[in-house]
Amino acid sequence: MSVPAGQHTVRRHNLALVLGEVAGPEPLSRAAVAARTGLTRGTVSSLVEELIAAGLVTELAAARGGPGRPASPLRLDPRGPAGLGLEVGVDTVGACVVDLTGAVRAQRTVVSDHRDDDPDAALARLTALADDLVAETGLPIAGATVALPGVVGPAGVLERAPNLPRWVDVAVGDALSTRLHGLPVRAGNEADLAALAERWAGGPSDAVVVSGGIGVGAGILLDGALFAGGGGRAGEIGHVVVEPDGQACHCGGRGCLETVAGLEALAAGRPEAVGAAGRALGIALTGAVHLLDVPAVVLGGSYPGCGPPLLDAVRAELTARVFSRAGVEVRFSTLGPEAALRGAATAVVQGVLADPGALIVRA
Repeated sequence: MSVPAGQHTVRRHNLALVLGEVAGPEPLSRAAVAARTGLTRGTVSSLVEELIAAGLVTELAAARGGPGRPASPLRLDPRGPAGLGLEVGVDTVGACVVDLTGAVRAQRTVVSDHRDDDPDAALARLTALADDLVAETGLPIAGATVALPGVVGPAGVLERAPNLPRWVDVAVGDALSTRLHGLPVRAGNEADLAALAERWAGGPSDAVVVSGGIGVGAGILLDGALFAGGGGRAGEIGHVVVEPDGQACHCGGRGCLETVAGLEALAAGRPEAVGAAGRALGIALTGAVHLLDVPAVVLGGSYPGCGPPLLDAVRAELTARVFSRAGVEVRFSTLGPEAALRGAATAVVQGVLADPGALIVRA
């Protein structure tokens, strides 16, 4: 049975409404926020005071010189609760702090090989790195998201990572939350978070965003939202078979895209290896484009470092194979290998902006 919204629910909705206006491209006064939202000036003023007390909004000095009483513009407070992004790669750990305005305040990635590593040891190194960055920025942290190189189930458990054989059914978010003194930590697939970062940076709303590394994953964007599939497994393009009689893959299969287009295949940087990777990517992406009807493909992770030969090979395959009249836009990501880390931190900030009341209640 549905129930009517209570006073607290309405206030929480209105907090998000006001913060959304303040987060816009231009500073607004309280009166301007009231005009845009339809709320009374008294209500807006009360909500703004609550947002200021929570460290989410700051009020700038009023401009002088005009007639009448000058209005004080509002903006997001860059000193307020920030987002912490974390990443466990196959051979790295990383951390990133993004403030409420979307600015990266600190970011660092260090070598940490996890192929035969115990998860606890890796999470201890990641925690130490996170503590260092948080101390460096001096910002309060609203929460964290950790990017992982494998299948992350709806409960936030890393169910399987083909390149990390000892990481099976690991509750990474819960383990990190305990290590980080109870900070809320959500877990997500690194390719999915990289795709969200691409979208938040102004990228296409409908696209397959491929993250190339030792493993190969993809995030799928449809109407600007991430499509993760029923079990969080959508986008595992690295294990699409492109050579049925090809090399054995870490997943136990044979001829997977990852065996041709992963970093281990590209390590020598030979032109023929880059060309083969581009052709294999084009074949795998043809199926994705035909199934999803997306107009754009973005190649991220380590792929931009391969340069135009890889891009040209992918474009050639898609041009030859996809029967869309409009064609498919294919380009490199501008975010680099740290896209998943940026997406993880920004996901926390986006959550705060969407529902500041949840943060205020928790505080």
